[in-house]
Amino acid sequence: MKKLWLLFAQFTTLLVALLLVVSVFEPEWLRFRATPSPAASPARDVANQAIKLSVAPEPPVSTPIASYRAAAKKAMPAVVNIYTSKQVRTQRSPLEDDPVFRRFFGEQIPQQTQRVASLGSGVIVSSEGYILTNHHVVVAADEIEVLLADGRSAPAKIVGSDPDTDLAVIRLNLKDLPTITFGNADKAEVGDVVLAIGNPFGVGQTVTMGIISALGRSHLGINTFEDFIQTDAPINPGNSGGALVDIQGNLIGVNSAIFSKSGGSQGIGFAIPESLAKKVMQQIIEHGEVVRGWLGISMRDMNPETAQAFNLPNVNGTLVVGVLRNGPADRAGIQPGDILLGVNGKTLRDSAALLAYVAQLSPGAQAQVSVQRKTKTYTVNATIAKRPPAPKEEQ
Repeated sequence: MKKLWLLFAQFTTLLVALLLVVSVFEPEWLRFRATPSPAASPARDVANQAIKLSVAPEPPVSTPIASYRAAAKKAMPAVVNIYTSKQVRTQRSPLEDDPVFRRFFGEQIPQQTQRVASLGSGVIVSSEGYILTNHHVVVAADEIEVLLADGRSAPAKIVGSDPDTDLAVIRLNLKDLPTITFGNADKAEVGDVVLAIGNPFGVGQTVTMGIISALGRSHLGINTFEDFIQTDAPINPGNSGGALVDIQGNLIGVNSAIFSKSGGSQGIGFAIPESLAKKVMQQIIEHGEVVRGWLGISMRDMNPETAQAFNLPNVNGTLVVGVLRNGPADRAGIQPGDILLGVNGKTLRDSAALLAYVAQLSPGAQAQVSVQRKTKTYTVNATIAKRPPAPKEEQ
């Protein structure tokens, strides 16, 4: 038994020595050569092979593509970013009550002020440099800087503004300006796709997409004259004054306001129709202001409760709640408590319709006003006056 173990040990030692010699002088003899299987070969050689990806073929020219890039490309160059700043007084200086300073400086007491910046958007409507934007974007601004989509910037001046519609026109002195193409808001319908272009939160020019949610929105308490296009295209702070365009890239509205509890877009935005914006813009450029007709009354819409309180037979028309002394309505004999049913034979269903219609009349024009007083209905002649300007906002 011992001899067998001795022979096994000697054989093992000899084998190990042989393997050692071979590994030193002829190592390739010891390489294991296995036949590659068909399944394993591609995995092992994947680094040496090009990765094949599935790529969609180019669609034929006649195939429509679900994209609004053509509309965006057409309208975006004419939409600008507007940066405004103004100097505001931060707090009352204690020096104002110091008699020593008043003795030397009088009323010219040094004031503590700071510069406040804000932003908005606008639409270039003329190669002469006219830009349409919102009144609230540029009101009380000391400085206005306009940044174009091509990177150019220049200061601008206010040509005029209209607080009643929240529209303003500014002008800058640059050449080769791209201009927007006006569409037709009167042909727009609920469900039409629209794009909103502006500068939300100052991040830069941005395009969002949605549909027209409603037309002719009024009684919102935003402006004196309201005829809004409602859209769910995201509109955020900084979009004010920007363009609302159709899928051809034509302007159909000027973005003006949003309904929001958070300060951001919640799918309810409002734009001023291009038809109204165009009329206001043309008057501002030609006259520096908007001239409107005026009756000199305060009024409210009729409703069943009001009709019952005044013992009136119907709820149509507009209730006169106040008449300005020596104003057009007062001189025509209109009194508080009267109901105005229409003007110049046109039936006007509520106060907004009456206000808008009278505003279109020229100052000095004669208007036949249909009036109901208690149970009697008659017509009076009123001479339309010029609507006085809205009170200036505190700065």
